Amino acid sequence: MQDVAKAAGVSPMTVSNVINDHPNVRPATREKVLEAMARLDYRVNVAARNLRKGRTGVIGLAVPEVGSAYYGRLAAGIIAAAERRNLRVSIEQTASRENELDALSLSRNHQYDGLILSAAGLSQADAERLKVDHPVVVLGDRIFGGPVDHVAMPNLEAARAATGHLIERGCRRVAILCGALEEVDTSSLRLTGYRQALEAAGLPADPGLIQQVDRLGMRDGAERAREMTASGLDFDGVFCVTDALAMGVLRGLADAGIGVPDQVKVIGFDNVPESEFLVPSLSTIDPDHDGMAERAVDLLIGRIEQTEPEPGPEHQDFVGGFSVVIRESTGGPR
Repeated sequence: MQDVAKAAGVSPMTVSNVINDHPNVRPATREKVLEAMARLDYRVNVAARNLRKGRTGVIGLAVPEVGSAYYGRLAAGIIAAAERRNLRVSIEQTASRENELDALSLSRNHQYDGLILSAAGLSQADAERLKVDHPVVVLGDRIFGGPVDHVAMPNLEAARAATGHLIERGCRRVAILCGALEEVDTSSLRLTGYRQALEAAGLPADPGLIQQVDRLGMRDGAERAREMTASGLDFDGVFCVTDALAMGVLRGLADAGIGVPDQVKVIGFDNVPESEFLVPSLSTIDPDHDGMAERAVDLLIGRIEQTEPEPGPEHQDFVGGFSVVIRESTGGPR
């Protein structure tokens, strides 16, 4: 920095102000400093600067399954949001409640400045375990009112909109494919939205139309669609709580000779890239993945930079936005 200051004919403090993008530097002076930095090939030692601040410039992201399309998209959004704030992201796979707890307790050992945890195994009963001595933001549906900031998918509202879309398209016997139901999780929240849409339309909630599967994947969706048709179940619409399930349902219905959307209309949830290229293309819920990633990173940075003594600002619960993407599987746009 001394060399740059000498080459530019300014003080080291002015060089520091330029590096840190201080607003009170005249444009001509800024340009002179930047030219000197380029000529001398000066590069900021980010590690040293972070060390002075007591930070590493790295945040952790713990997700249940790195190989899934949903969590891959989530990770990409978090990484992009972090890069815009000059942070790097270290990703680890949890796959179980025990590993999620380990990620919470060990993230400081990994020298993360903070952790974004996508919680699939933790529940409200684990809320006290979130009280750790480093910043944490939870992504997911299972813990509300906990001691950390929480960014959630718009499960209830979006499921209500997806089911409502099928009803608007003329469906009167709408089935839902979901996972095992727990107190608060993705399937239970989306089932609640499904039921609310039926009630709003004055349609009966037939328990036979609630179809639970072991896994929320394509194979399970295809197998259950074949079973539903073979059993003689009367349905003209299917809301699947994931796009993977919906893709399987399209395959299973095709195998059974059921036309989509003429005989049965199908809608998914997640708007994974493949959904646009199926035949028929899949109507789906498009959550604001990027917006949720931005909010999660911003909340984490706020906690990292928090200098006030505890309790500090109250912890926030944020629910993301969404849109309904209408494609061929429900009749296409009108």
